[in-house]
Amino acid sequence: MNYYIIYKPYKMISQFTSSHKKKCLDLLNFTFPKDVYPVGRLDENSEGLLILTNDKSLNYKLLKPEFEHKRIYLVQLQGIVTSEAVIQMESGVTIALDAGPYTTKPCKVKIVKKPENLPPRGHPISDRLPTSWIEMTLTEGKFHQVRKMTAGVGFPCLRLIRIAIEDIRLENMQPGDVRELKRDAVYKKLHIEP
Repeated sequence: MNYYIIYKPYKMISQFTSSHKKKCLDLLNFTFPKDVYPVGRLDENSEGLLILTNDKSLNYKLLKPEFEHKRIYLVQLQGIVTSEAVIQMESGVTIALDAGPYTTKPCKVKIVKKPENLPPRGHPISDRLPTSWIEMTLTEGKFHQVRKMTAGVGFPCLRLIRIAIEDIRLENMQPGDVRELKRDAVYKKLHIEP
């Protein structure tokens, strides 16, 4: 079995091929085994940590409803976020899903300083636009959940970076970087029994 983590760049989709001529994982400067696939997804406009493997049982275990694994995101917001908005996100925000309105599960949100040593954003934001940063820890992953939550409390998401899944972290990785991990390390850091 093979296990990789990558820093998925902005404007790249979380798959190896696209019928819509979008940038795919096959453009990374790395040759993956043919049966490796992403576990979970990040949308095209999001960046950060993505796990790739050919271990089908890992994917199954991560998708089990009772295994609410933590995902941590750094989020740049339009405007200066308020403590009231943070409390609202932590308590749950009603967002629109295809199946209808959904109230998100409680999560952890904290206001953070602008992170240092971040790679440049995919497209620049005007210095005149006030922005702020939060770190959000979720245990669920609905479609565009983070973006819908921040917009729902009045602070649209400008940049979204997944920095961790349980104890697997991006650390100092840069967009396009690939790192291979051992099976035991992956299961241990994800807190899953092999």
